[in-house]
Order: sequence, then C-alpha cells, then structure tokens
Amino acid sequence: MFNKTNILAKLDPYLATGQAYLLSLRDVRNVGLLVFTVIVLLISWSGVKSIQTNYGLQKQVVQLQQQNQVQSLENADLALQNNYLKTKQYQEVTARENLGLGEPGETELLVPQSVALEHTVKEPGGSTVASEVPKLPFWQRNFQAWTSFFLHRGTPTN
Repeated sequence: MFNKTNILAKLDPYLATGQAYLLSLRDVRNVGLLVFTVIVLLISWSGVKSIQTNYGLQKQVVQLQQQNQVQSLENADLALQNNYLKTKQYQEVTARENLGLGEPGETELLVPQSVALEHTVKEPGGSTVASEVPKLPFWQRNFQAWTSFFLHRGTPTN
C-alpha cells in the first residue's frame, strides 16, 4: 500500500516545483519581490496588532468613563442627602422620633402597647387570604410568561 517508490513518485512534481523556485531566486528581481512581500506582511501584522491594542484601550477608556459618571452621580446623590440632613425639617422630625422632643406647648402622650391593642378594631376574616387558584405546572407557567413578554402584558400571577 505505502511503498517508498510510490511516495517518491507522488512527491516528484512538488520537488521539481521547489527546485524551480529555488533556481528562480538567483534572479535579483525575484529576491527583491520576496523581501518586499515579507516586509509588507510584517508591517501589516504590526498594524493589525496596534489596531487591536488601540481597540482594547478604547474599550477600557469607555468603561472607566462610565464608572466615573456613576461615581459622580453617587456623589451628587450623597451631596443631596447631606443637604437634606442639614435642613431644619429633618432635624425636627429626628428630634420628635428619636429623642421624644416636641415644640413648646405640645404634650406627648405615651400609651402602652397592650392598651393600644385592646382598643383596635380587628379585621373580619383574618389577615391571611388563601389563594384558591391552583398552581400551574412549570411548563405552563413558562409558556404564559413568554407569551406575556412577547405581547407586552404584565407579569403573570402564578
């Protein structure tokens, strides 16, 4: 199947082509063309690498700019919160809630929790409402969720 003469016979055309190419390198024009091709390929490769590097750096710049914008928005939010915490209105609310203080002429009435709960009205039927809708199988809930999504409806209840 594989003998040496069969393989050599198949390689002979390629060897002849290679020898002809090597003999053509004796001509200065062919050598110059080969050197020019190699230089063009190297320059192209270098250009592609620099473009790829620039693209990666540009992505990093955009990401850092976005992070900077998020941080500046958070800083603005914190500044607004600080301004609110300095207002007279917040100080009054905090003094009333945490310190039990009031304005002159106001009286504070402290009622024990047990007394307050005795005089409340209880809701009829209790606070737990059992849902009588049977739970749907997973595949049906999934199908309903997708149809709701594609038809721009609200989220399904199950």
